[in-house]
Amino acid sequence: MSIPDGSHTGPDLAAGIASAELAEGGMLVGYVGDQAVMLAKSGGAVFAVGALCTHYHAPLVEGLLVGATVRCPWHHARFCLKTGAAIGAPAVDPLPAWRVEARDDRLFVLDRLKATQPAVRRSIERSLRRIVIVGGGAGGFAAAEMLRREGFDGSLTVLSADEDPPYDRPNLSKDYLAGKAPRDWMPLKDKSFYELAGIDLKTGVEAASVETRDRRVVLTTGERLPYDALILATGASPIRPPLPGFDNHRSHVLRSLADCESIIRAAEGASKVVILGASFIGLEVAAALVERGLEVHVAAPEAIPLEKILGGELGRFVRSVHEKKGVVFHLGHAARAFENGAVILDDGAALPADFLVVGVGVKPRTRLASAAGLAVDDGIVVGSRLETSVAGVFAVGDAARYPDHRTGELIRVEHWVAAERQGQHAARVLLGLADVFKDTPFFWSSHHNVTINYVGHASAFDVADVEGSIEAADATVRYSKGGRVLAAATLGRDRESLALEVAMEPADATD
Repeated sequence: MSIPDGSHTGPDLAAGIASAELAEGGMLVGYVGDQAVMLAKSGGAVFAVGALCTHYHAPLVEGLLVGATVRCPWHHARFCLKTGAAIGAPAVDPLPAWRVEARDDRLFVLDRLKATQPAVRRSIERSLRRIVIVGGGAGGFAAAEMLRREGFDGSLTVLSADEDPPYDRPNLSKDYLAGKAPRDWMPLKDKSFYELAGIDLKTGVEAASVETRDRRVVLTTGERLPYDALILATGASPIRPPLPGFDNHRSHVLRSLADCESIIRAAEGASKVVILGASFIGLEVAAALVERGLEVHVAAPEAIPLEKILGGELGRFVRSVHEKKGVVFHLGHAARAFENGAVILDDGAALPADFLVVGVGVKPRTRLASAAGLAVDDGIVVGSRLETSVAGVFAVGDAARYPDHRTGELIRVEHWVAAERQGQHAARVLLGLADVFKDTPFFWSSHHNVTINYVGHASAFDVADVEGSIEAADATVRYSKGGRVLAAATLGRDRESLALEVAMEPADATD
C-alpha cells in the first residue's frame, strides 16, 4: 500500500467523517490540505498523525496500535499518537500531529499541533555537564540525538573513526550497494543538524585510551577530553581470515560507507565475484551485486545458509530465492586462498573472481574497554541499565553484552535497530528518565523481493515451528528451546511480527 504525501487518499478529514467510521482500535487514512493523515482510536481517544513513517515512509495504517502508540509495519519504529514523537528507533524524526474534535457524531481534524520544547535536563543530580560518546554508528548517533531531544544542555561530543557523519548502515548491503539509492539518502542527518543541536561531531578521530579514574578520553593526537559520563558505542570489526590473498586490494569487507563504495568501484567493469560466507550480510551483498549484473558465487562451510539462525526450511528457501536470480552456491566448503584471479576451496575447486567480498562475521571492538579495566567477555559487559562495571561509563550496540530481559542470559546482538534503541535508552538513563533496558531485539533482512522480519533472540533452539507457507512467502517460524518460544521470523506478515514483538515484551514495558 502506498500513501504518497500530496495525494488526496481517503476522506477530507478537515471536513469531518462520521464517528462510527472509526471503531475502537481502528485506523484510517485521509488527508488535510496536501498531507496524508492517519486517524486512530485507542482507549476511547482519537488521534491524528502523519500517515507515513518518518524512517522509510511505510504506511502506518498497516502497523499496530499499542496503547497510545503506533508501530511501523516495516521496521518497527514507534510513535506517540498524542504528540507524534518518535519514541523508538529506527525513526528519529516525529510525525506531524493534529488536534481532533468530536462534534455532532462527527470527527474533525483541526489545527496542527505545535512541537513542544523539552524541559532542560542534566540528570537527577544535575551534575552532568560533559558527555563524550565514542562511536558514530547507530548507538552513538541515537544516544546523542536523544540527549538533545530530551533537553540535555551540556557539552556533548561524538568521536567517530569514520570519515563520514553517521549514515544508514543497513542500506550499505541493500539498495545503496545495488545502485537503487542515491548517496544523499545515506546520512541520518545533514551537517546542519549537529551544528544546530550543539553536538561536537568529530569524524576521522580515534580514541587511544580511556582514563576512568580521571574521567578522560585520550585521542591518538594526544588531546584529552574530560567527561562526566561516557558512552562506548565502538561497534564491531569485520573478520578477515588469515588466508593467502585475503589482504590484497581485490579482497573486500563491508562495514563502512567507504567499504561499500570500494565494492561499487570494484564492480564497475567486473563480471564475476565470489562472496565468502552465507551470512545475512553476505547474501544481501550477493543480491545487490546480481542487480548490478555480476555473476555471483557464494562459498561457505555450512550446508544450509543461515540454518543456525533461521532453521533448515527457511534457510533452504532463502537459498532458492537467490538461486532463482542466478547466484551459484558452493556450500560445505571453506576457502583456502585467493590467488591467480580465483578463490581456491578446500576441495581444490577454483572459482574465478574479479574480486572477493568477505562476509564471515564480525568481532566486537573491546580494546578501549579492556585497557580501561572494564569487564569484557565477548563484548563489553553491562548491567540492566547498560552501565559497565565502572560507574558513569555505558556501552551500547554491537560491542555491548547485556542481560536479556526474557532469559536473564548475557547476549550480544548485532542489529541496527537494537543498537539505536540501546543508545536511546542509555541517554534516558543518564537523564533520569529510564532504568532497566527491556527492549526485544528486532532486525530485518532483504533478499530480492523477500524480506524477513525477526524478533527476539535465540542463541540456540531445538524446534523451528513453521506456520503457513514459506514457499509462498507467507509464514511465521517460531524458535523454541525447552518448550519456550525465544524468537520468531516472519515472511509477508508485518503486523504479526509486531504482535509477536509486543508479546515478548515484559508486562510493565512502556513506550
